[in-house]
Amino acid sequence: MGFAPGNLVTARGREWVVLPESTDDFLVLRPIGGIDDDIAGVLISEGVSPASFPPPRAEDLGDHLSASLLRNALRIGFRSTAGPFRSLASIAVEPRAYQLVPLMMALRQDVVRLLIADDVGIGKTIEAALVATELLKVGDARGLTVLCSPALAEQWQSELRGKFGLEAELVLPSTVRRLERGLIGAESIFERYPITVVSTDFIKSSRRRHEFLRTCPDLVIVDEVHTCVADSTSSGSGRTQRYELIRDLAAEPTRHMILASATPHSGKDEVFRNLLGLLKPELANVDLEKRADREELAKYFVQRRRVDIRRYLDEDTPFPKDRLSAEVPYSLSPEYHALFSKVLDYARETVRTEEGGLARRVNWWSALALLRALASSPRAAAQTLQTRAATVAAETPEEADAIGRAVVLDLADDEAIEAADTTPGAGTDSAGNAKSRRLQAFRAEALKLEGKPDHKVTALTKSVKELLRDGFNPIVFCRFIDTADYVAEQLGGALGKNVTVRAVTGTLPPAERVARIEELTATPGQHVLIATDCLSEGVNLQENFQAVVHYDLAWNPTRHEQREGRVDRFGQRSDTVRTVTLYGRDNQIDGIVLEVLLRKHEAIRKATGVAVPVPDNSDAVVEALMEGLLLRGRDAEQLGLELDLDEKRDALHTQWESAAARERNAQTKYAQHGIKPQEVAAELAETRATLGTNADVAEFVEHALRALRSSVTPTNSGFTATLSPLPLGLRDALPPGRKDPLHFATELPVARGEAVLTRTDATVEAIANYVLESALDSQLPDDQRPARRCAVVRTKSVSTRTTLLVVRYRFHLHLPSRTGSRELVAEDVATLAYEGPPDKPRWLATEKVAPLLTAKPSGNIPAPQAAQFITRALDGLPDVAGHLAGYGEELAVRLRESHRRVRRASAEVVRGLTVTVEPGADVLGVFVYVPPAGGAQ
Repeated sequence: MGFAPGNLVTARGREWVVLPESTDDFLVLRPIGGIDDDIAGVLISEGVSPASFPPPRAEDLGDHLSASLLRNALRIGFRSTAGPFRSLASIAVEPRAYQLVPLMMALRQDVVRLLIADDVGIGKTIEAALVATELLKVGDARGLTVLCSPALAEQWQSELRGKFGLEAELVLPSTVRRLERGLIGAESIFERYPITVVSTDFIKSSRRRHEFLRTCPDLVIVDEVHTCVADSTSSGSGRTQRYELIRDLAAEPTRHMILASATPHSGKDEVFRNLLGLLKPELANVDLEKRADREELAKYFVQRRRVDIRRYLDEDTPFPKDRLSAEVPYSLSPEYHALFSKVLDYARETVRTEEGGLARRVNWWSALALLRALASSPRAAAQTLQTRAATVAAETPEEADAIGRAVVLDLADDEAIEAADTTPGAGTDSAGNAKSRRLQAFRAEALKLEGKPDHKVTALTKSVKELLRDGFNPIVFCRFIDTADYVAEQLGGALGKNVTVRAVTGTLPPAERVARIEELTATPGQHVLIATDCLSEGVNLQENFQAVVHYDLAWNPTRHEQREGRVDRFGQRSDTVRTVTLYGRDNQIDGIVLEVLLRKHEAIRKATGVAVPVPDNSDAVVEALMEGLLLRGRDAEQLGLELDLDEKRDALHTQWESAAARERNAQTKYAQHGIKPQEVAAELAETRATLGTNADVAEFVEHALRALRSSVTPTNSGFTATLSPLPLGLRDALPPGRKDPLHFATELPVARGEAVLTRTDATVEAIANYVLESALDSQLPDDQRPARRCAVVRTKSVSTRTTLLVVRYRFHLHLPSRTGSRELVAEDVATLAYEGPPDKPRWLATEKVAPLLTAKPSGNIPAPQAAQFITRALDGLPDVAGHLAGYGEELAVRLRESHRRVRRASAEVVRGLTVTVEPGADVLGVFVYVPPAGGAQ
């Protein structure tokens, strides 16, 4: 006989649900209560027969916890729910309410084009991956590529695997040969591996780019997309190559594109409009002062500040409450000051040369590199003094300026940050001449300044000790690799044995950076991380660090914000984060940057609540001020030059303040008009009612383990449970390598051999499956069955006899999409309750049913009386079957409307969407509640 999707069948000694992929002679089956990993293919000839789900038996009585354990085991076991967010049942993260907004925006587009521009630390990775997982789950996308910097590739791979169940291959220079060895014929990496995380800089090369464009999946996430957008002045740069690659990907009209950036507007309008044009060409020309244009943009662009979502839909998001900032000045020691003065005199001499324009620009950038390195550390200065300047290779003044800016200035959203922490060179002449000998003499003096003569490292040591004393583990950011190594040595010797210090710089490959950080944080005691800006973007460090120290000032305020965003973000457990900025009172370089950029940026951030990008001309102003420092005499006798520089600084601040005022007056310019909070609330409530929350998972696991006689001990991050008392069947089902006692953490990440309290954790899955299957197996001993299908409970929570039913429904979903209609079989669990006898039931409203699951018993019921109550309820199941069927029909209508609501802007999908219920709901549990003796029965 034939079997339709949703039918129950018996095969291989167990019951299964038939899935839509089945054929007349071959069935694709999922076991009752099973997960996708348990799906099997069975030939009809193997002896498949129809099955009906047996009702509970009167002998199968449990206690008052039975109902909640059974219901939660069912909910946790679901991987294919009938709600509109198909992916939420299969991911290991519980999205915050505000994180559903981009998903709802995406589901209203036929082809998803989104720019997620939320503040640093809000969770753009989760938001982008959530959209991608949903598109893959419903079949709207067949593959996924994440484009990011190589430093973030392994983090993306880990996030996709650990939180979203997506196994991604890394496509990097170090992995590509291995991947290519497994290809067949002309097959591409992206044809063989449907989910990949790719280095943008690797794939943008002419050798790789065309094959990638030809075989790229139909879904692309571009992380830190601001580094991939160019303007008319970027010709020939790596940024231009990245922009051309992303632009060509976006030119394919059927490709889903999710772009993510915390700094979409760097201050350059042309770059920002080019970015918007990737979403839709017409958006490059929107008038942001017009409401209609802003509302059109809001269909594709979501940008929230922390203040917008700190409390959203009555849900608090635990960002740090305070960011306490301090400036710590230091003065150069006499020896350091003497060298600084000599180097400054030398720099002035070299930039005042009367030689041609090229030589002048080469000398200018070499001098600035030398001064900046000397302000950083003696070791960075020594390295600079023995290295040839990169600008020497330039052939024109313009080329010298381009190289100099890339090497010396902090162009925060330009070339890859991990390549920018090498110490620049200053030498411009051949070795052996007078100029070279002078530089070598400077180098010898610089090397003598390490340690005690370096008041900067002394000030750092004092600040770090104060942070450690107050319970803060700090990250110290340095500009150069040599400075980071030097600082690590100095602090390591000054902080004592109970504090571990490690340095992470661009000399380490991304994987080794992560390994070194994990090694550091696993060490007992307090820890200090010394880092260059290779860790300033994308890397999450809030789990183990609560403070940031700017040892070297960044010459772009955005970089400071990025550094601080490593700890000041969602998931930071400390209510307060600290930032410390060191600066030299008398080295002149720090004074310009601090006054012109950093203090102004911080003042504007405090006034507006957001980091307003520095205006376009900031680089030019900083260059002019630095050049003025070099060109003027010590006594600043060139009054005209001084006035000109002051005017430039003031003009920059005026322009910046105007931008801040516009931001303050138009804080809803990019607000999400299309998705209303009440819409999110409605869908969120239904989803959590169906799937439960992580708190529900934690409660279920703890109750189940205690019922199985495990010793459960609370900890600061969850609880531990002993495994040895657990039934052998459950212990065998646990993942290998689990520790005993096993630690259950409330949040990711977890250490190897531990578990996390989410529905998709392998240990949680095993416990839920065991609870459900043992409830259905009456042959097991009583102490190995924590949940039962029946119970009679005397409780003050009811005033008359009330019967609660735990019912499982199966639904057929037809979800049309641009790739064709897809038929799915989904499950849902409902708890219904009625008062009185089953032949005359008075059904309770939904909101009155849930409290019964946590009702506390108020007395015992004699066994004969309990058997009488439960037998009457079981015998009455045929009387309530009609209501159960009608409720299933109502559920199908509600589910269909829910699907329509989230996809309402996509007429094609809404038009063909259907949800129907499979006849014959499964009654898994029957629980009778009776009032205390003397009450109505």
